[in-house]
Amino acid sequence: MPKKKAASSTSSAVASATAAASTAAASAAADGSVLTASDYNTFQISSGTAGTAETEANALFANIDMNNLAGVSAADLKVIKGIHDVAEDAETDAFNPAIDAASGDAATALQNGKIKNKVLKLTAEVLGIQVDAAQGGDDSDLAAEQAKLANNIKLDTAAAGQASTAVSFTGTS
Repeated sequence: MPKKKAASSTSSAVASATAAASTAAASAAADGSVLTASDYNTFQISSGTAGTAETEANALFANIDMNNLAGVSAADLKVIKGIHDVAEDAETDAFNPAIDAASGDAATALQNGKIKNKVLKLTAEVLGIQVDAAQGGDDSDLAAEQAKLANNIKLDTAAAGQASTAVSFTGTS
C-alpha cells in the first residue's frame, strides 16, 4: 500500500500542476500542441488535501485555448483522452483495491484521493467531449459527464481540508 504523503497547500498543488502544464507547453510539438504525454504519477492530483480537485485538474489543461476548442491539435486531444483513460485505470486497478485493504483514517484519505482522481478523470472526459464536438463530433454524453463531474467536485469540496492520499500507478497519458 502506498505511503501517505504529507498534506500540501492549495497553492503548492496548483503551482505544481501549473508547472507541469508549462513544462508540457515548453516541450510541445511544432503542430501547435500544448500538452505532452506523461506518467500518471507525474500528473496525478490525489495527494495533499481534499477540496481543491477542480482547481488542480483545470490547471493541468490551462494551456488549452478554451475559446478555440476546434483548434485543439490531434496530439493534445490524444493526451486529454489518455489522461482520462489512465486515471480511470488508476481508479479501478489501484484506488479500489487500496481502499478495500485499508481502514479508518487511511481508508478515508484514500477515498478522498480517489474522488480527486475522479475529478481529474471527468475533467478530461468533459474536455475531450467538448473538443470532439467543436471539431464536428458527437457530444451526446456531455450532460451526463458534466453531472458526474459536478457531483465529484461537490464530494471533494465537502471533504475540504481532510487528508488525501494518492496511489502509485504505472500508466501514461
